[in-house]
Order: sequence, then structure tokens, then C-alpha cells
Amino acid sequence: MVNSVKITDYITEDLIDLDLKSKNRESILVELSKLLERSKNILVEDNDIYKALVDREKLGSTGIGKGVAIPHAKTESAKELTVAFGISRKGIDFNSMDDEEVHIFFVFASPNKDSQIYLKVLARISRLIREENFRQNLMDCKTAKEVIACIAEKEN
Repeated sequence: MVNSVKITDYITEDLIDLDLKSKNRESILVELSKLLERSKNILVEDNDIYKALVDREKLGSTGIGKGVAIPHAKTESAKELTVAFGISRKGIDFNSMDDEEVHIFFVFASPNKDSQIYLKVLARISRLIREENFRQNLMDCKTAKEVIACIAEKEN
């Protein structure tokens, strides 16, 4: 797939947390927004990222099932598309379609103008995480570097 959008083009090791601490949906959105805010591509002001994620969740849960959620938002606080990744070892009730607790979170923010890339990344993540093997490999990662390698291997 030449010219295809790759998740690994938008995620860095510092945007990966393999031990999220939150215990509920609201606090996980705060934690994930703080994770995104580590990026130089995100303007940190007035909890904009958190508010944008919450507004998106009001439209319907991004808990897509099989222990995965993809909270995402369009906001002018994002200078360019930025992806973060987290794992909750305990699991979070995220109002998922299948009522299963969520352990794997891909979260991203994009400027309003970047709809095409935003939709392509969302579609790519959605496609990759359908595979149980891939989900398990992500859960087994011990370092941020391993997460990026796992995603890169799947994308290639």
C-alpha cells in the first residue's frame, strides 16, 4: 500500500503509557488527554483536548469492542495529527458496544482541517485491532519501543 497512512508516523515513545492508572471513563479521558499533551504538536490550554474527547464521547462511545477504545477528537489545539497509546491492566468500563471492559486505548487528536488523514488513521487502527493476535501482542509489550515495533510490523 504505497502512500498509505501509517499510525507509526504519528506516534512516539513518549506518547505511550503501558500502565494507565484510571479506574473509570471520566478519569481515563483525563489521563489520555494528558498523554496527548506531552506532544509538541498539541497546544496545552484550558483542557481543550480533554473537552474535545468528552464532546466526541457524547456522540457515542468510542469503545468499539474486544477490549479496545479509540477516543479521538478534532480540535484546533492539535497543530497536526497526534496519536497516543495506553493500556489499562485492570480494564475500564467504557460503555463499549460489547459491554466488555477496555484495556487498549488508541487516542488521537487532529486539527479540524485534516479530515482525510484523521479518517484514514481511524480506519487503519480499527482494521488492525480486529485481529486477536495483534491485540494480544500489544498487551504483551513491555516497553513503548516494543509497542511501536509491534504496530510497525503489522503495518508492513
